[in-house]
Amino acid sequence: MQELAAVKYELKKSRFFVHLYLIEYPDEFHEIISLHQKKYKKAAHHCAAMNLRMADGKLFEEYKNDGEVGHPGRTLHNLLVTNGLESHAIIVSRVFGGIKLGPSGVTRAFRDSGDAAIKYYQETLK
Repeated sequence: MQELAAVKYELKKSRFFVHLYLIEYPDEFHEIISLHQKKYKKAAHHCAAMNLRMADGKLFEEYKNDGEVGHPGRTLHNLLVTNGLESHAIIVSRVFGGIKLGPSGVTRAFRDSGDAAIKYYQETLK
């Protein structure tokens, strides 16, 4: 696995630490989640998604909401698909800032933070 981008996003005192990875094997997805649980111990949630097409054409798709409301894992997976990222995993670790965002606000925050990391990565390719 190779980290491609790391972005910090803040909204209503909550901090979202976003990392985009290039991966080769499905097992790396769970390794990434484990790494982030250790790295961001204060984070209340570690939501993640993977979209991985193997050399034989087999597609592995998975996402984790980690108990967060609003299905942010699915939202992150949709970002990977929409941007054509087929060998990638993205994880967002949220450190709660004390202000509830609600289901739609949480989904929007995870989408915007994930999108920021993907855009940052795409800009570095230019």
